[in-house]
Amino acid sequence: MSSKTVSPVDCEWEELKRELFTPEEIAACDLRVAIIGELIKARQDNGLTQKELEEASGVKQPVIARMERGTTDPQLSTVTKVLASLGKTLAVVPLERNTQECSV
Repeated sequence: MSSKTVSPVDCEWEELKRELFTPEEIAACDLRVAIIGELIKARQDNGLTQKELEEASGVKQPVIARMERGTTDPQLSTVTKVLASLGKTLAVVPLERNTQECSV
């Protein structure tokens, strides 16, 4: 559990998010953000440009750029190709439940 302080703006967004999206939609979005965040971190940790990652993975640089910006919903096979070339893979693990709630 994180000891991160939650600001009023964070709470307002969390409340609005719960009104606009289903829990399943929120979970799917959070998962995409986490996966792409790890992909970006792995690329940077390996000191690779997007072009170098294209050469290593066979996934075109514009596709990698769209994945990293979050403007595309890539196929699982595309994500795993990129991750494999970075020495990473996906794993199926139990979800952690976020118990932190906004309070006023």
